[in-house]
Amino acid sequence: MSAPSRARSSAALILAGVLWGTGGLSGSLLAQRAGLHPLAVAAYRLLIGGTATALYVALTTGLRLPDRQAWRRLLLIGALFAFFQASYFAAVALSSVSVATMTTIGSSPVALAVASAVRTRRAPRVTTLMSVCGAVGGLVLLRWSPDAVAQPAGIIFALLAGAGFAVLTTVTARPGLDPLSTTAYGCLLGGVLLTPAALWLGMALPIHLDVLLTAAYFGIVPTAAAYAAYFRGLSGAHPVLGALSALLEPLTATVLSVAFLHERLGVLAWVGAGLLVAALAVGYWRPEPASAGPAAANGRESRTGAGRR
Repeated sequence: MSAPSRARSSAALILAGVLWGTGGLSGSLLAQRAGLHPLAVAAYRLLIGGTATALYVALTTGLRLPDRQAWRRLLLIGALFAFFQASYFAAVALSSVSVATMTTIGSSPVALAVASAVRTRRAPRVTTLMSVCGAVGGLVLLRWSPDAVAQPAGIIFALLAGAGFAVLTTVTARPGLDPLSTTAYGCLLGGVLLTPAALWLGMALPIHLDVLLTAAYFGIVPTAAAYAAYFRGLSGAHPVLGALSALLEPLTATVLSVAFLHERLGVLAWVGAGLLVAALAVGYWRPEPASAGPAAANGRESRTGAGRR
């Protein structure tokens, strides 16, 4: 892959991670102002994000129905969206936000690195191992709290959420689907799958301007725009690097909390933030070649499906 293409791919992944980081604050505001269960917030996130992306595609290039082969992948992507969100919020309920976030986001690049090594029968680069280990270590230092509750059931659901995100990354890294169409259909299908449980928990949304604006931002920016950028970046990057970019989410959220909520970080948290930035810099500086990922196996496939119909 040429350097400009690799740079564009890396920029898209970094953008996705930063945009995801704004989702924690906006999602929390939506839950507080609307009095919604976290699972209902997740359902709104996917439904609004998918609808916004579908409208954008329809108004720009025209939204067409994918073929049968693309539908199978899109149904899987939608199911993975729902599984990932449901598992994560189950982990939050059974442990804490800190533990659930650390375990979910930290386990994904580890799982992808191991899966890639098994599939290719080749050990990851030393720089990849350094980046993954350093990023996970930095994440733990950044988000660890002495009051964090680590229940075994919560850890299990967080690991399931991390595995779901890892599989989602692997499936969407393969060529054949347009990033915008994948975001539109994937989010909508995932939101529909979460809706029955969300309705049972309560999805009533107060018709107030601040609530509606927060919901719109939550669905459009850290969901529609972030996942579209993530899927775009995966087209030219190894899945491990894609999963590592997700670690920018807690880093961005922490920076926003310090800047706007006047939260204070301890020495270990600052060390963790620095270690996380350094580890990600190593990952982007010497990334694992995309040819080692699943995209290469289908690199000569024609781009059929949702994006070319």
